[in-house]
Amino acid sequence: MQRRKRKKKKKNKVFLVLGLLFIIALAVGAYILLFHEDAPLKEVGEKITKPEKKLQILDLDSDERPYAVMIDNNVGYTAHAGLQDAYLTYEIIVEGGLTRIMAIFKDKDTSLIGPVRSARHYYLDYALENDAIYGHYGWSEFAKNDIDLLGVDNLNGITNAQSAYWRDRSVAAPHNVFTSIENLKEAAESKGYRLTSNNFENFDYSVDAITLDQKEGAMPANNISIRYSYYHTTGYTYDTNRGVYLRSMDNQAHVDKVTQEQYYTKNIIIQKMGNHSIDNYGRQDIDDVSSGDGYYITNGYAVPIKWEKSGRSAKTKYTYLDGTTIQLNDGNTYVQIQPTDETLTITE
Repeated sequence: MQRRKRKKKKKNKVFLVLGLLFIIALAVGAYILLFHEDAPLKEVGEKITKPEKKLQILDLDSDERPYAVMIDNNVGYTAHAGLQDAYLTYEIIVEGGLTRIMAIFKDKDTSLIGPVRSARHYYLDYALENDAIYGHYGWSEFAKNDIDLLGVDNLNGITNAQSAYWRDRSVAAPHNVFTSIENLKEAAESKGYRLTSNNFENFDYSVDAITLDQKEGAMPANNISIRYSYYHTTGYTYDTNRGVYLRSMDNQAHVDKVTQEQYYTKNIIIQKMGNHSIDNYGRQDIDDVSSGDGYYITNGYAVPIKWEKSGRSAKTKYTYLDGTTIQLNDGNTYVQIQPTDETLTITE
């Protein structure tokens, strides 16, 4: 009986020791968490804040100046390279019912961009309003005169920046000129152009998702057809899984020649604008220093907007029908400047 009592006593002591060890371990752990010099200390009642969201499409902390590159669009739907890296892209009518593209790059190191084509004078207005260095291969006489008149920092592959461009001999000329961001930067630096900008922002972007379905005039927009002429139509189809619009040209998927991936965009701005021929060759002028109607399209919806541009280098103002400035979703943007007399179709 006494032996049993001693065993029980011994067992109780073991449990007591184990319990004390457990309490000590808890106390040591709590001390390390609360008072270790590397542990973040919070005052009582101090609010824990979440990390601030940052815009992804543009680095607003960088003052690197953008580069605007003229892109040949008479090459079919599989011949372009590097356009997905552009944060902002313009498509406008040119002679013959064709269009050209101006792609704007910032804080990128895109190694193949093109094919590059010659300047048209009204594209200068959009390079200026984005404070971009303008890259092109040749020019019309109107563009040549206006580059001098407006003092546009330009890199012409024929006259003043030959080393910035090269020809791909496997592609038929004149649709075989290409460049890279590295080449453009080296050429701009060699010419002494300003390489920084504090005036490149042309849109108000939102880090939080913008939805348009409650805006005045909102309509579902899953398929968009933008006719420029009997010769060319640009289209977009909404990819609900990715939340972007897949781009097409003349009912064919517009794909990158290197990656073979279809180009896409988060935001589409359509501006209806007058245009007319200014020479026997059919070269165009557009009524961009003016005002007019258009649409903003994102996340499966379109809303009517107004646009206004007060001067050739002035930034275009885009507003909803109530007069408030539009905000863009965080992502790349295509600005489609469409002749007023051509058909725009937006369907669910």
